[in-house]
Amino acid sequence: MREVVFLLEEESAKVLIEGIITKIRGNDNKEPQCKYIVFEGKRDLQKKLFKKLNGYCNQEAVFIIMQDQDSEDCNRLKQKLDTICKQSNKCNYKIRILCRELESWYLADLEAIEKAFGVSGIVQKQRKKKFRNPDELGNPAYELKKLIPGYQKIMSAREIAPFIDTQTPDRAAFIILSKQ
Repeated sequence: MREVVFLLEEESAKVLIEGIITKIRGNDNKEPQCKYIVFEGKRDLQKKLFKKLNGYCNQEAVFIIMQDQDSEDCNRLKQKLDTICKQSNKCNYKIRILCRELESWYLADLEAIEKAFGVSGIVQKQRKKKFRNPDELGNPAYELKKLIPGYQKIMSAREIAPFIDTQTPDRAAFIILSKQ
């Protein structure tokens, strides 16, 4: 059976992806099935990645490894994860580095934030320099907290997911599901 296995740094990424996949698929539960393996941060993901991949029995599984870039060099981080994946002898994988952090994805789609929280005027900020390229923000989570008082990672992921623009490929790197 074909399945997509997401290996994720944190619970909020799982909540966001589940919401987006539900949006993409609707109530259609056809293959590929999705499975989520959530780690307790980036160090935990890197430490346990080989063992999780190596021990996975389904030969038809496609793995998507997602990790925040934070302050690391994006290319070195991707190479590090790629080396671990190659050592596990799994060849059907994709590595997605979230430039800075997951909150950057939200800030790239201020319309989704405005719809999710019913706060008007947020979408106009997309024209401001700092929101045109949120990957360059030093602390996207801080910027999000300024826009959404009471911001919480998991709750916000759940609220924003149904409104994320899935038609723009760079905003939904895991759109791979719709092409399988």
